[in-house]
Amino acid sequence: MSNIKVIQDKCTGCGLCIKACPTGAIRIEKNKAVIDLDKCTLCRACLSTCKFDAIRISEQKEARQDISSYKGVWVFAEQRESNIAPVVFELLAKARELADTLDTYVGAVLLGSNIEDKARDLIQRGAEKVYVVDSPSLQHYIAENYTRAIVSLIKRYKPEIFLAGATTTGRSLVSRIAVNLYTGLTADCTGLDIDREKKILIQTRPAFGGNIMAQIISPNFRPQMATVRHKVMPEAEVDVKRKGEVIKEDCFSSSSEDKRIKFLDFIKETVATVNLAEADIIVSGGRGLKEPANFKLIEELAGVLGAAVGSSRACVDAGWIPYSHQVGQTGRTVCPKIYIACGISGQIQHLVGMQSSGTIIAINKDPDAPIFKVADYGIVGDIFKVVPSLTKLIKEKLNR
Repeated sequence: MSNIKVIQDKCTGCGLCIKACPTGAIRIEKNKAVIDLDKCTLCRACLSTCKFDAIRISEQKEARQDISSYKGVWVFAEQRESNIAPVVFELLAKARELADTLDTYVGAVLLGSNIEDKARDLIQRGAEKVYVVDSPSLQHYIAENYTRAIVSLIKRYKPEIFLAGATTTGRSLVSRIAVNLYTGLTADCTGLDIDREKKILIQTRPAFGGNIMAQIISPNFRPQMATVRHKVMPEAEVDVKRKGEVIKEDCFSSSSEDKRIKFLDFIKETVATVNLAEADIIVSGGRGLKEPANFKLIEELAGVLGAAVGSSRACVDAGWIPYSHQVGQTGRTVCPKIYIACGISGQIQHLVGMQSSGTIIAINKDPDAPIFKVADYGIVGDIFKVVPSLTKLIKEKLNR
């Protein structure tokens, strides 16, 4: 941390520093320079200008946490009604990879009521240790209660990495955990890796509206925490022969509950929405469709393929199709076996949401469209000719 101050005995109030300051952070009061710390950016322009060495910047080293005893890569095993969220199995696969690089173990944290039998599912997917906190008070997800239980576990066992899905539950939970443990958190990651030299977690996520991919590290505090988007990583394979340890913890009881909050009811969504995240085939349309009526071309192709209909953000923002169809940074992250992009240029905001697809097919009249850089197969042509022809050909092949 840096601090800037004026040495009053040396300052003559000459005003040269005012002319040098690009942010207008310096003024003269009673013939002495005064620095507005809210405006100062510590650019140091005033240092070289001052002829009397009256401005000083001091460096204060940030206090470091003793991280030598932290070991293990943990995954929050999110569940609802005893059903493990699919993103957990993706995280376990990545956790295994990270743990192998760090020469450590993979742990899973399972909270709920009467959920101990689900520990076996986590072990079969790669967890070596499953920490189970089974309590009637944890039957329903309440962020404050889950936070207290997990913070207690982390303080006791000291994992060096803690991962959770970037779901509604995951986002609300890990931010509270990070604050309680005074550690860093990177949200909505699309990639995780280990710096092999420094042995720290490299967390990659879109930044500045998706225009760059930022790499974030937390070198001085533990655990290193991240939420990861669903469908950006492959799921861990099931191995029924895999063995692991189930560790039962009694760190949470009714006396630990946050009495300010009470679970009343969980209201399931009744409006039918497209489930892009689970689709094996997705056909998406973009701005190249020109108008909403032309989404009929996408729907017809999706119909013969038994696929879901996706969209770029531009079409959603224009009101051509509901938000539930949006693929991309601010929409759904998908990983189908086949992704067909029709009239989508392929800006980074869209690519981060579908680039993990098994096979990507792009149809666009612009041969220089960014979508072709990630596509396995590309068709340069008019989508109003190519898509109907493709639909007709598939119908003939399938005898429909």
